[in-house]
Amino acid sequence: MSSTKTSRGKKVLGVEVAPLHVPWERRMETLAVTFWANTLSLSLILLLVLVYLYLYTRLWPVPLMYAVYYILDRKTCFRGGRRQDWVRKLSLWKRYNNYFPITFVKTAELDPSRNYLVCSHPHGVICNGMFGCFGTEGRDFSKVFPGLTHHILTLDSVFMYPLYREWVLSYGGCSASRESMNYLLSRPERGHLSVLVPGGAPESLESHPGPDTRVHLKNKKGFVKVAIQNGVPIVPSFSFQENEIYDQMANPPGSKFRKFQDFFQKTIGFAPVVVFGRGILQYTFGMLPHRKPITVVVGAPIETEKTAKPSQEYIDKIHKQYVDALTALFHKYKGKYAGKDDTLTLV
Repeated sequence: MSSTKTSRGKKVLGVEVAPLHVPWERRMETLAVTFWANTLSLSLILLLVLVYLYLYTRLWPVPLMYAVYYILDRKTCFRGGRRQDWVRKLSLWKRYNNYFPITFVKTAELDPSRNYLVCSHPHGVICNGMFGCFGTEGRDFSKVFPGLTHHILTLDSVFMYPLYREWVLSYGGCSASRESMNYLLSRPERGHLSVLVPGGAPESLESHPGPDTRVHLKNKKGFVKVAIQNGVPIVPSFSFQENEIYDQMANPPGSKFRKFQDFFQKTIGFAPVVVFGRGILQYTFGMLPHRKPITVVVGAPIETEKTAKPSQEYIDKIHKQYVDALTALFHKYKGKYAGKDDTLTLV
């Protein structure tokens, strides 16, 4: 893992320019994060290439075949996805994790003969910590949790983007819909670990640097009901300092800008966050995250009793147990991986 100590650059016209003599490995780490941050843009460029091939070249059958495949394959994200281990094991991901760096901490064993629902908090801007630990082998997931197969649950709309959907599916992405979760959590062969971010897109609007982490959880009980219906344990996971890697435009609740963001998120499905990071060769502005350590701590599983039609009372009971477990996890480790005076606010 690379050192978190950085050599500062010189300021030129108010811009802090990266020093010339930066170790090669650090350059490669920045390149890895740059690639990851631009995969959607790259897929859209490739889509334009396919359109060009169809309209203006003799290779028009290629995009036509992909279009047919896209239509026939549209349900894959609801049926366990199509992960590719060689994608998860790319050396790219070691460098991605080393960039911040991201640390993976396990506090309890998980039995590979069972299925699990892991809930990750907070969402942050784009779930960097969760992705690094669960979406890749950059932190040796298969060694940390041997015998378990992971699935990252995300918005259905992600799988509507041609080509980009293939990339998300390759590292274990699946739909976060109830249909998809029921399929994964009920898999008879067991050993499936599904990772959900209950706060979702609305929580990304709360991802401001500072000592208070705001988590949307008070009224989030759907994941509890699905876990009970499938009789699987719920595992809390907290990404310390996830909110520190980006600055975000001020958007206090009730402000005009926040009202616009909330409306956009409810209408389109994702939150239009306005963030400020760093660039590739300078540290003052840009869309790359800052190099700040993230620690993903995975707690102990909370057992549920399989019930096809659970009562609201039982759902509330398990939800309270989960909230208490997550809160305890936060307070136990915050002094080690964040600030001892940091607070957790449930929204």
